[in-house]
Amino acid sequence: PRQNPIHAPHFVMYVKDLLVKKYGLPMVERGGLTIRTTLDLKTQEAAEKIVKDQVEQAGYLHLTNGASLVTNPKNGDILAMVGSKDYDEEVGGNYNITTALRQPGSSIKVVTYTNALLKGFTAATTILDAPITFKSPDGGPSYSPVNYDGRFHGNLTLRLALANSINIPAVKLLNAEGIPSMIELAKKMGITTWNDPDRYGLAITLGAADVKMIDIAAVYGTLANQGEKVDLNPILEIKDSKGATLEKKQPEGKKIIEPNTAFIISDILADNNARSMEFGTNSPLNIDGHTVSVKTGTTDNKRDNWTIGYTPSYVVAVWVGNNDNSPMDQALASGITGAAPIWHDIMSNLLQGKPAEKHPIPQEIVTKPCSGKIEYFIKGTENF
Repeated sequence: PRQNPIHAPHFVMYVKDLLVKKYGLPMVERGGLTIRTTLDLKTQEAAEKIVKDQVEQAGYLHLTNGASLVTNPKNGDILAMVGSKDYDEEVGGNYNITTALRQPGSSIKVVTYTNALLKGFTAATTILDAPITFKSPDGGPSYSPVNYDGRFHGNLTLRLALANSINIPAVKLLNAEGIPSMIELAKKMGITTWNDPDRYGLAITLGAADVKMIDIAAVYGTLANQGEKVDLNPILEIKDSKGATLEKKQPEGKKIIEPNTAFIISDILADNNARSMEFGTNSPLNIDGHTVSVKTGTTDNKRDNWTIGYTPSYVVAVWVGNNDNSPMDQALASGITGAAPIWHDIMSNLLQGKPAEKHPIPQEIVTKPCSGKIEYFIKGTENF
């Protein structure tokens, strides 16, 4: 057990583990290395306090732990890593949720909808939200998805379906685009844990396959960075005992999707009016004076609850739940209680005093009146 407190313990152990894998334990323990990291201590300490305070306040929801990751999508810097509400080893606090396997719930829908735009769908495409059963091609059990609110909403545009996280349209979209296609895009955007595609059915779009928080932060970072993925890297520079540089960070981006596709997804996720059907207009997902794209996710039986959002400069991912995977209280309301208030406070703290940022509108984007509002389209799709 640690005798002397250290700053950002989950982050320190995460970096140490990366170094051991690359340089070996003897070099890390006795090599006299000097490591300069990306951590912003002010952001880290604020996030630690917010996670701890909010988890304790939400104890009535039968949740005992929370975690958060803050990154810069432009260069892959990890600015804060809160692996648990504290680092008390006796209660499992040294368990780092940000690198653990957890189900992402509806937060993974951004990949399905991004893929749908790549396949020619638009934000104005309508999908019928009604009862449906999908039969298994191999004679296995059929699948009848249900919505989070237990209701059906008739014809919905993709914008409304994504903004309000309605399940049935997402499953229909995945069925149309194909599971292998969605999995391939997810891997390109940052998911590293989906190594057995034959195991996954249509429920993957609702979060049935495990991910790591560091991976899903990379997925959202790709959208935040106009479709360009920059790998997360917590290390800026490593020097040996003689001061010679062993490693220096040189961020490299890789274009995964076109900026126009990323822009439309980001715009939908920032549309407070569009999501008001399920979340209201004054939820923790809304941050006054700033345009912030955000998505929630809750798994079956409320074992995992997520809120992940971003601006061009920050990605903030938050999870709440229990280390033993036991369910939280069914009264937890995604986007209202649980992860959302933590996310709101961390993002608000980051943006305080900073000018509002908006995602630039790419040249390939056109606008057209549609269903009483101005909708964005990728040029050439506005008349479909």
